[in-house]
Amino acid sequence: MKNIMQQSLISTPFLLLAITFYTTTSLAQLSPIQPPTITSSPPLPSTSASPPLPATTAASPSPGLNTVPLVPTTPTGAPSPLIPKGPTIDIINILQKAKRFSVLIRLLKTTQLINQLNSQLVSSSGSGGLTIFAPEDSDFSKLKAGFLNSLSDRQKVELLQFHTLASFISITNFDTLTNPVQTQAGDDARLQLNVTTYGGNQVSMATGAVNASVTGTVYTDSKLAIYQVDKVLLPLDLVLPAKAPALAPAPGKGLPKAGKTNSSAVDDGSSAGSDDGDGKVLPAEASNAYVVVMWVNLVVFGMALVGGVVL
Repeated sequence: MKNIMQQSLISTPFLLLAITFYTTTSLAQLSPIQPPTITSSPPLPSTSASPPLPATTAASPSPGLNTVPLVPTTPTGAPSPLIPKGPTIDIINILQKAKRFSVLIRLLKTTQLINQLNSQLVSSSGSGGLTIFAPEDSDFSKLKAGFLNSLSDRQKVELLQFHTLASFISITNFDTLTNPVQTQAGDDARLQLNVTTYGGNQVSMATGAVNASVTGTVYTDSKLAIYQVDKVLLPLDLVLPAKAPALAPAPGKGLPKAGKTNSSAVDDGSSAGSDDGDGKVLPAEASNAYVVVMWVNLVVFGMALVGGVVL
């Protein structure tokens, strides 16, 4: 009996180990370990199924009008890197980059108007800014020979100001202007500029002396616009002759001329006497003859009186 119990105690661990192995093997066969599943996202819709974007139709520029600026700007609106960087936009540098406006540059420098224009760009805010119409060198060469040299400094400044508007006007907003357009030259009737637009992009101008058109954009950003024009905008004030001064009133008729009348004789009226007593002054010869006759009569009368006494 003792031996049987000892054998049972010895075989019990082995029995438990066998039962554990059998159970583990059976469970592994019943539920095998599955590999981790990868959840794939739903497939993206095919790009071919997307509706095509509507095509953007750009407005075709009018004939003769170049809408591409000669001097491009960066996305921030500052001058392109080809133009020297500075605290403000320099109009002279922009015109020099375009390489067509040496005469206009010289006028802006000699009259010192460029300093005023650059200052306006710094001080302008909101809806302010500048719009400049720039004639090419070939346009100035079409003027009458010696015309620019015949202008005074004041007239040269007036000519440049007539090419400048004290606000920023985009090429598509000229139709919002009211004629006559106010330039920086003033509002005199001889300084009027009338603007006409066709098709939204074509702009023509009339000064009363010349008719011109905008042929392209030199430079544009949010504050400054420079447009190329095909003629120098001559105001009537520089073409028409200057107003003649008022004439002095003509001397009145019947007034005595100085140095021609003896005032004492006129005031007296009797010292020189006349035959009809009308107050007219006798010539000097007639006065002398009258005196001689009077003396002759006195002599004859005296002799007759003496003769009568003797007899």
